[in-house]
Amino acid sequence: MAGFRLIAEALSGRRGGRTVFEGLAFAAGPGEVLAVTGPNGAGKSTLLRIVAGLLAPASGKVALEPTPEAGIGTAVHYLGHQEALKPSFTIAENLGFWRRLYAGTGDIEDAVEDVGLGGLSHLPVATLSAGQKRRVAIARLLVATRPVWLLDEPATALDAAAEAMLGGLIDRHCAGGGLVMAAIHRPLPVEPTATIALGRVSP
Repeated sequence: MAGFRLIAEALSGRRGGRTVFEGLAFAAGPGEVLAVTGPNGAGKSTLLRIVAGLLAPASGKVALEPTPEAGIGTAVHYLGHQEALKPSFTIAENLGFWRRLYAGTGDIEDAVEDVGLGGLSHLPVATLSAGQKRRVAIARLLVATRPVWLLDEPATALDAAAEAMLGGLIDRHCAGGGLVMAAIHRPLPVEPTATIALGRVSP
């Protein structure tokens, strides 16, 4: 999807009946990394969910241009706080589910290797550590190609080596013409090209 632009205009979001951000505008395209910063409650997760099409904006609009026929949701990977993995399934079975859901063609074993879990794809997710589960969740990004990655605190539970792995995957995605938008509390393992700073929410 070369030449796309992710655009927000006069965007406002609400959570729990109150406005958490408003009047937000940004534009980004292939190769860019947008860091979304701000204190707890500022609306970072809400913003990502709006961009993903999981929540409706309170006002304004967000769009991917050119617009995918089936909507913006078909062009994005959303990685939230929850890993969205079935504990009784193996790593390979979980990734197989997500590959089918997203009509992907990525190789599961290659994805497992890329996140540093090579040789472990037969293990049930229930047996993994928190950091390993996060690696499996990240591997979901690799089994189906989508241009926009929306990452909510992607480095949660990752050690230094895993953070470096994540940085390498983000670099590779951007080098291939992808866009990354990440909500963060601590710096990303790559340098962002732009930062969206959300303000403190009033009581």
